Amino acid sequence: MNGLAGEMSVAEDARALAVRAADFIVRQINACEGVFRLALSGGSTPRALYTLLGTARGVAWERVELFWGDERFVPPTDADSNFRLVRETLLAGGATPKAVYPMPTDGTPEDAALRYQALLQRAYGGVEWVSGRALFDLNLLGLGEDGHTASLLPGEPVLAERDAWVSAVPHGREQPRLTLTYPALEASRVTLFLVSGAAKADAVRRARAGDVSIPAGALCPQGSTLWFVDRAAAGA
Repeated sequence: MNGLAGEMSVAEDARALAVRAADFIVRQINACEGVFRLALSGGSTPRALYTLLGTARGVAWERVELFWGDERFVPPTDADSNFRLVRETLLAGGATPKAVYPMPTDGTPEDAALRYQALLQRAYGGVEWVSGRALFDLNLLGLGEDGHTASLLPGEPVLAERDAWVSAVPHGREQPRLTLTYPALEASRVTLFLVSGAAKADAVRRARAGDVSIPAGALCPQGSTLWFVDRAAAGA
């Protein structure tokens, strides 16, 4: 098995999946003695998870810094904004993180990508990757039916990017996007895929097998990889 296969935890349905993931993330936060850097995903799948996290009790939010793995290049008030999703769920529920670092969506996508890269490099403490040093403590990722993760979209030039930490993705979807590149997404102590629905079962299988013909399958996380899926996404 390749490193991306990791351990799979199968929940009965999407609601049970959110509960299981929330419990795991809370335990990870509370077990950390220093700053806990958490990278968040967008899309519809994590909405229930974020709502649960926002109302969870006893969470050491004062240690947590929130980052994003990708973002649609729309205003933060737009219905498609990944930041808006978190603001209306996790943050609205009462969570008070130490810091919140949404991706900028003003100016041009290319300039915004450079600004977010600079922010990540300040958090990391350098502009070069250091073996064994993680950027994130936990990176929450989704998975599309086409095998994309974050906004590493099939057939787009961003898949070949290995120098930049953040890249604009001007094509491939209705709106331009910003995304962390492979090196930044891989630099996490724990990589947690959260996947729900039968339509994604084939993508789950292919990604876990390391099928590099889909974007997620080419990811090589430096830390541990966990798959939290419901029975439908597991193909059960």
